[in-house]
Amino acid sequence: MERVIRIGTRESQLAVWQATLVQDLLNENGYAAELVFIKSEGDIDLVTPLYEMGVQGVFTRSLDIALLTDKIDIAVHSMKDVPTQLPKGIIQSAVLKRASYRDILVSNQLTVNSEQLKQDLQLTTHHSPLTIGTSSIRRKAQWLHRYPNHIIENLRGNVNTRLRKVEESNWHGAIFAAAGLERINLRPANSIDLDWMLPAPAQGAIMVVNREDDTFSFDACQHFNDKYTALCTKIERDFLRVLLGGCSTPISALAEVKDGAIHFRGNVVAIDGSEKAEVEQTFSFEEAVTGGALAAKSLLERGGQAIIDAINNAK
Repeated sequence: MERVIRIGTRESQLAVWQATLVQDLLNENGYAAELVFIKSEGDIDLVTPLYEMGVQGVFTRSLDIALLTDKIDIAVHSMKDVPTQLPKGIIQSAVLKRASYRDILVSNQLTVNSEQLKQDLQLTTHHSPLTIGTSSIRRKAQWLHRYPNHIIENLRGNVNTRLRKVEESNWHGAIFAAAGLERINLRPANSIDLDWMLPAPAQGAIMVVNREDDTFSFDACQHFNDKYTALCTKIERDFLRVLLGGCSTPISALAEVKDGAIHFRGNVVAIDGSEKAEVEQTFSFEEAVTGGALAAKSLLERGGQAIIDAINNAK
């Protein structure tokens, strides 16, 4: 009997879209696959030994446990949500070609016209402070660094919930990842590209993981592994790992292949936006193996260590 690869996914619209994309890619390469919906971690009996294996990611934990307990064969993640250290027994099997890495601002048309908002954002200060929604520490820090007198409101939930909250609020807008909205055709016409905002490491990329002893699933996923996206996101995640950053640390990174080399930019910003340390480097493909770590060390020497220390001391 032909083996069917079980694809684990959370139940949100975006997660299902990503898992279905992987299912289609497997089918195109001659593999049978089915989706398996995994409840949130609160619905699962978490056993201590799995935590000892290093299962840590808030958005990936349930799928990691399902993998390790053989309920699924592969799991599909938004790569920016995946901890830089995978749990023991789980390996990366593919990184899909990256979509947009950009952050965007979705304006609240009831509060301000998007064209007027674009004009307002040309100024680094504004006589009437704008109110912007986001739950991301990274986005908050970069926004306040550029617009120190603006007000940031907390915005949580899946993309559908967050879009609705923006419409119902009296805010001027909220920040989203472009890829998430574009993948499920929910990007509003009144959204604005934030070209100046550096993304989260691996933003816009999709990662597939499997158990390390499952060579069948690994080989199946290798058919659609994009080597350039895998390389660039490795550099970004190495940068993050050396800086010991997580969701509570405003660290940004972007590596891009241009003109036969890899161009890298990274930064860390104080949570209140008051300070920023940044680094920009170009690597050859041979240097890319250690490029992320070297860039992180350079950033620490250029003021990054003091910012990270201040963030950790405030926790």
